[in-house]
Amino acid sequence: MSLALIAALPFLGALLPGLMIRAGRNACAAATGSVTLLALVLLALQAPAVLRGEVVQTRIEWLPALGLNANFFLDGLGLMFAGLILGIGLLIILYARFYLAKSDPMGQFFTYLLLFQGAMVGIVLSDNILLLLIFWELTSLSSFLLIGYWKHLHEGRQGARMALAVTGGGGLAMIAGMLILGQIAGSYDLTVILQNKDIIQASPYYLPALILILIGAFTKSAQFPFHFWLPHAMAAPTPVSAYLHSATMVKAGIFLMARMWPVLSGTFEWFVIVTSVGLITMVMAAKIALYKDDLKALLAFSTVSHLGLITMLLGFGTPEAATVAIFHILNHAVFKAALFMTAGIVDHETHTRDLRRLGGLRTLMPVTFAIAAIASLSMAGIPPLNGFLSKEMMLEEAAHVGWPNPWMIGILATLGALLSVAYSFRFLVHGFLGPVRDDYPHKPHDPAFGLWAAPGLLAVLVVLVGLMPNLMLGWLLNPAASATTGRGIFTNIYHWHGLEAAALWMSLAAVGGGLVLLGAYPRLRALWDATPRPEAKRIFDGVVESLAQASRTITGILHNGRFSRSMVLAVLTTAILSLFAFLTATPHVPGTRAMLPVDPVVLGLWLVLVIAAVATPFLHRNRLVALILTGVVGLLIAPLFAFFSAPDLALTQLSVEVVTLLLMLLALNFLPKETPVESRRSRRLRDAGIAGIAGLGIGGLAYAMMTRAPAFDPISAFHWAQSKPGAGGTNAVNTIIVDFRGYDTFGEIIVLGIAALVIYALSEALLRDPAVTARLGTLPKSVEAADRHPMMLVVATRLLLPMAMMVGVYIYLRGHNLPGGGFVAGLVFSIAYLMQYMASGYDWSHSRQRYDHHVLIGWGVLIAALSGVGAWAFGLPFLTSGFAYVHLEPLEEFELATAAIFDLGVFLCVLGAVLLALASLSRLALRTGEGPNTTAHDLEEAR
Repeated sequence: MSLALIAALPFLGALLPGLMIRAGRNACAAATGSVTLLALVLLALQAPAVLRGEVVQTRIEWLPALGLNANFFLDGLGLMFAGLILGIGLLIILYARFYLAKSDPMGQFFTYLLLFQGAMVGIVLSDNILLLLIFWELTSLSSFLLIGYWKHLHEGRQGARMALAVTGGGGLAMIAGMLILGQIAGSYDLTVILQNKDIIQASPYYLPALILILIGAFTKSAQFPFHFWLPHAMAAPTPVSAYLHSATMVKAGIFLMARMWPVLSGTFEWFVIVTSVGLITMVMAAKIALYKDDLKALLAFSTVSHLGLITMLLGFGTPEAATVAIFHILNHAVFKAALFMTAGIVDHETHTRDLRRLGGLRTLMPVTFAIAAIASLSMAGIPPLNGFLSKEMMLEEAAHVGWPNPWMIGILATLGALLSVAYSFRFLVHGFLGPVRDDYPHKPHDPAFGLWAAPGLLAVLVVLVGLMPNLMLGWLLNPAASATTGRGIFTNIYHWHGLEAAALWMSLAAVGGGLVLLGAYPRLRALWDATPRPEAKRIFDGVVESLAQASRTITGILHNGRFSRSMVLAVLTTAILSLFAFLTATPHVPGTRAMLPVDPVVLGLWLVLVIAAVATPFLHRNRLVALILTGVVGLLIAPLFAFFSAPDLALTQLSVEVVTLLLMLLALNFLPKETPVESRRSRRLRDAGIAGIAGLGIGGLAYAMMTRAPAFDPISAFHWAQSKPGAGGTNAVNTIIVDFRGYDTFGEIIVLGIAALVIYALSEALLRDPAVTARLGTLPKSVEAADRHPMMLVVATRLLLPMAMMVGVYIYLRGHNLPGGGFVAGLVFSIAYLMQYMASGYDWSHSRQRYDHHVLIGWGVLIAALSGVGAWAFGLPFLTSGFAYVHLEPLEEFELATAAIFDLGVFLCVLGAVLLALASLSRLALRTGEGPNTTAHDLEEAR
């Protein structure tokens, strides 16, 4: 369970920052850091087993029949990525505490950060690809919140939308690819999929799955042609940028390619697609980075370039190249987080990130300069720092790739490294070297220790890994590489590979060429500015606008706001597809099941029902007649239910129909008595024809189904057989509702409560709108009766109320064994209260109300939920009921069942929902000028 806890901790901890910010910024940051630290400690406890070569697993079955389980596993690759996410996340929290201004809502920021952290940890620990997909989309959503954290900035909002659109779209493609992969392997568990390389690559669906999965990985890791979103995400606060670029988000795509490397790599398709995309991204982004003046923009494109480098290495398909890729992931995470934090310090102290306004910071900010120098030289690949080691190994691997010719990839890789040297030195030289200026936007100086402590620690790691790579990282690199490649490779990392190594000369060419480029930068910059080039953001905005315009056009044609248009399209589409399925299926064979004898009474009820249903569209313009006809249809369904041995449904239908009719009467009071003719005769004939076709189709389908024996055993037989022994009740309908399918009922009462709250919210909004209340006051009034509250009705409802309540209680108590239950009991109580409102008026009834309707709904849902949660204490599934039979003298034996508690929740929710809807409509009626009653309508007033 510990792996699940590691993944869940950041989500659970996301509740803390919003609470702890009340205790101060330090308490908020400390609470956030403690959550990440605890998850890191739990991860460290699992590390010894993983480093011994074991795979730690946690399996939680949820829907095993669908392959959807909350399974987690931890191997060397997962340990490395989870350690990066949590370790660098801890430093980001420390840095953010001192970086964020007092005006920034820190609690909100740390909540978003923990949600993002949890999604990333979930990705790298997931064993089930369906679970991985859930976490994958959560990273897009949580990064959207982080990138758009500064909501007042247009750039932040736009960058967040762009990131969500690109990565979310790629995620949809990846979902399809993963589902295909799971079908090929016969399992959705990664541990199973990773053992079926031959089956997967031999499948005809391998290439579609590969392309779809790579689209998801490329969009997340900002690979060409999806690279443009990442630089625009730099509108986020610098702690977010540092986290996104070093250990999270963009590394998710890299992780996915590394995780799927054992089963997807090794084919020509993998090599061509992944290597080409990585190489293009590496060179193109490095060139763009060289000409960026914003520190964060330069670093953003450098991240894109290094991600392309890693992608290219994974594309080579050799275990050695994959090992180098894993090594560079570690190195890049360390120096890039330090660089972004340094850029944030510069921005924080000078109030600018523009390289054209910087320079000379070396003497003004010596500590910041030292950190920046170490990290940028590592990014350039200068010995003896960690970036040099993985860069040399990368060049050596690129030199030995012989396709499409023996030298092309090596030259392009060297060009990418050359550009990397150039932009790294530009970051350092143009930002920190040169004379001190007198026109800084703000006088710079080194910040307090809290702001440079995190990047300072990372700079120390850059040096230590560079000097002692095997000691510092060998223990982590080799298990991660072995988990990726499936081979027990032990990599010894050296600074010197000999004069005969191709990487040495390629590296010298890259460093020398980079320095030459930096020296020629002014002339190259003038040429760059004068050269026309496509702008990715402009292309993206144009594509989005074109799609939006096309969407508006199609929507305007298909859905112009008319309900009739939508219904015509829906019904016609269904009818056409059904007809196509019928005509293209096997030849139709009539059913063999004989019809039941027709009862004259049932036939008569059916004829009345048909007449009422047909008359409704003809007489619908009169609101009262339409309501009566609709009520007739509903009420006649009840005896049909009873005829077919469904008294529970009959009782429910009857109660629902009465409540609905009464509420509709109140609602129709606000509508015109007669509605005008809105459609031409030709349109009405068309609609009648379409409705007739659909009705005949549904009738034919029902006839075909009823004249055939079922092709499978219906589940109703199981419910009938298990009603007594499994749920303790003889009323199968009730046991289905409160036990076998209790979760459905639980969802339904929540929906019912939400509907009542929506009615209440709408009425509140209407009552606060002066224009609406003025219109309500102008509604035509008519005197229906001289006595608004007849004394006979008042007396009758007073007598009926306790009787109705007794009947409701009786129906509630008998529901587990006889027709009844909480739902019907709630409706019976509702009818009794409705009669009180109608007899004595809203004011009289509301003044005697003792319990708020909202509270009834809330308690109903809460009681139903608690009755379900109680089953967990006994190790049973949610909403599993328990029962026992008790015999107390002189009473007969009776049953006690926990389902009654759930039914009580249903009862309260139904009662509260109906009364809340009634109260909302009544308050609107008062605004029509009807006013409270002024004549005696109470028994005491009559005396």
